[in-house]
Amino acid sequence: MSNKKTFYLPDLGEGLPDATIVEWNVKEGDTIRLDEALVSMETAKAVVEVPSPVSGKVLKLAGAAGDVITTGAMLAEFEVDPSMPQRAEGQDTGHHHGGGDKGVGSQDPAPDDRVVASDEGGAIEADGEPAAKGEVRQDAGTVVGAMQSSDTVHTEQAVAVGGVKAMPAVRAMARKLKVDLSRVNPTGPDGVVTLADVKKAAADGSASASLPSPAGGRGAGGEGSQQQGLPSSALRAPSPASGRREEQGRSTVSQAGRPMRTQPPGVAATGQPEQLKGVRRNMARVMADAHSKVVPTTLVDDADLHAWIGKQDITARLIRAICAAAKAVPALNAWFDGDNLSRTMHPHVDIGIAVDTEDGLFVPALRNADVLDAAGVRSAIQRLRQQVEDRTIPASELQGYTISLSNFGMFAGRYATPVVVPPCVAIVGAGKLSHDVVAVMGGIEVHRRMPISLTFDHRAATGGEAARFLKALLDDLSLPN
Repeated sequence: MSNKKTFYLPDLGEGLPDATIVEWNVKEGDTIRLDEALVSMETAKAVVEVPSPVSGKVLKLAGAAGDVITTGAMLAEFEVDPSMPQRAEGQDTGHHHGGGDKGVGSQDPAPDDRVVASDEGGAIEADGEPAAKGEVRQDAGTVVGAMQSSDTVHTEQAVAVGGVKAMPAVRAMARKLKVDLSRVNPTGPDGVVTLADVKKAAADGSASASLPSPAGGRGAGGEGSQQQGLPSSALRAPSPASGRREEQGRSTVSQAGRPMRTQPPGVAATGQPEQLKGVRRNMARVMADAHSKVVPTTLVDDADLHAWIGKQDITARLIRAICAAAKAVPALNAWFDGDNLSRTMHPHVDIGIAVDTEDGLFVPALRNADVLDAAGVRSAIQRLRQQVEDRTIPASELQGYTISLSNFGMFAGRYATPVVVPPCVAIVGAGKLSHDVVAVMGGIEVHRRMPISLTFDHRAATGGEAARFLKALLDDLSLPN
């Protein structure tokens, strides 16, 4: 019987088709023990620590940091060491998702084997009372590794790699900002590098990964290994002469100060193709899927805010207005199943708040928005935004909303055609506030107004329902407070 074992990338959550390698914790030739951290993988929703399924020698790794690995494809190959701890034959490997479907590489679990692990990355600590004996637990989400199920709280611990202690999400942020973690001054407990440390270093340029390391670079698997494989000429700074030639080549003005072509007509534009990864990759799939499944129709109008008294929280008012409209016309606070032509109208209002980030679009759910006051709405939104920024938001908070809001007007734009993502039926878009001249009885006045766009799936709602929903929303926004 061969001692070699091929480990295939399991489903790391919600049926995602692939994941991106953030950092290997081992290199080929290393020895690893069962359930030790093998690699950090970034999905559209989290940075996940994938544990080793066996104890033994690492023979082959599938790729380098930044490579995209398809779910079910080979991730690593091991030479199993029988003298080291191994998972019992027939024991659940834990590499699957959900309660009934098995993922690639999983084995048939014993009837009483219920194993779970955290999808948050890092080592796991558990504090708390164990569940009552014999209690059956439901699968709480992504299952990676082999740990006993419990109701205890799991917390993420910083992993030390190359002498630097940092959590996987911090390492991912450092790569994105091109920060060398070995140069960052840690302020966390026990010398842990935090997200704030990385952002501060990126802002002041004190830990740029492009600068030569004082120690001559980091070893394999360290933060400085991103430039492995590049020719030495690609790592050298350009000379002043070459910089001047390049600048002259890019000029669009002649020596006489007249506009000129930099290339003849028909020459293709230059640029380096960049493969979409993580959140942006998933966003591309979701948008394409929505485009193919929804029959979108958009209504636009302006909310008159002239009667508002004092300074008010615009986002909280928008949330309140959507809840009022959902109560008046429940047909748009609903889900639609296009395959079975069925509709589910919800008694509660969970609003998906579109959050724009450099990594792509997140849509966390503001739960039970219809029972929150303005202060509760603001507090909940701030919490969700912070979790999105830190990449600590649970996958469960990025799904299950009943209607969406895109407040794009905080940047620019008046009207839009926001994308309805199934199974939702509608999305509200709020444009940039403006002062408009409005005709009133006996003359004209200047009123503060907010452009509103409502896109809805015309398979699930009629034009009349959408128009009544929009009117109820505008009426609530026009109230003094």
